[in-house]
Amino acid sequence: MLDEDASRPFIKRAIDLGITFFDNADSYGDGKGERMLARALGKQRDKIVIATKFGYDIYNNPDRREGQRELPQDFSTRHVRFALEQSLKRLGTDYVDIYLLHNPRLWAIESDELFDLLDAFKREGKVRHYGVALGPAIGWEAEGTAVLRDRDIDVLHHIYNLLEQDPGQGFMETAEQKGVGCLVRVPHSSGMLEGKYTADTTFDASDHRSHRPREWLINGLKKVEQLRFLHEGTDRTIGQAAVQYILDSWPCVTSVLPNIYDDAQLKEFAEAPDTPSLTADEITRVNALYASNFGLPRAQEAASTPAATARGAAR
Repeated sequence: MLDEDASRPFIKRAIDLGITFFDNADSYGDGKGERMLARALGKQRDKIVIATKFGYDIYNNPDRREGQRELPQDFSTRHVRFALEQSLKRLGTDYVDIYLLHNPRLWAIESDELFDLLDAFKREGKVRHYGVALGPAIGWEAEGTAVLRDRDIDVLHHIYNLLEQDPGQGFMETAEQKGVGCLVRVPHSSGMLEGKYTADTTFDASDHRSHRPREWLINGLKKVEQLRFLHEGTDRTIGQAAVQYILDSWPCVTSVLPNIYDDAQLKEFAEAPDTPSLTADEITRVNALYASNFGLPRAQEAASTPAATARGAAR
């Protein structure tokens, strides 16, 4: 996470480039992410859409956050109302545009009291829309299926990209049928689709990618090589093509949420929707490659999917 001095001009540049949606969570820096966003936005609140997440107890577990360990969750109505009020204070606003359960387990999705409370927040004007942010390894496929089937949510926040389409594809098929908007994260497959990795790339021990088997990198590079037609000879980078593929394939997608680490990436990804849309032929070729696992043995891929490798605690 950027420090506050760096975040203010970064967020201002994002707004200048046309970005109007910001995704946050109370667990990001134990509230720091929300405070930083509020200070950077200043008086521009009415021009910005803010999503934030809840469900992790950041208030009673100050010593539980070690490395990638997951914090305890609390989806009780008492905690959730308290968490919303604290998020509103940190964000300097009296409403949240999108309020998301953060990596919920099935027991949270099955709580009628919780969803009654979320409906009450909408009636009170404190929340305009609510939904669920699915994990990868924690709170994922069963939870996404259940919430789309059993709850009248407005938004689903999940992983989907050129290289990792399941179970996200099934979620979006149902979301389109039910009129649920999708916020798609990890569009660049943990950096694989940014065009920067080589066979010699290594990751710091603190980076979650360092725990993945080497096959994830090697096989990923083989797949990316087969996607050169999406950017060579076009006016898109591979990173922009990755964003465009999601936007062009699914009408239910309301925003794509790339990880952005510097000014160059900010500009590249912000400009992605203005690059040429993928043609029907390009989308067909991508889908055929994915269906065949890019010609690679599927057994080698089993340990390199997000659900199998992600260990992020509250992301």
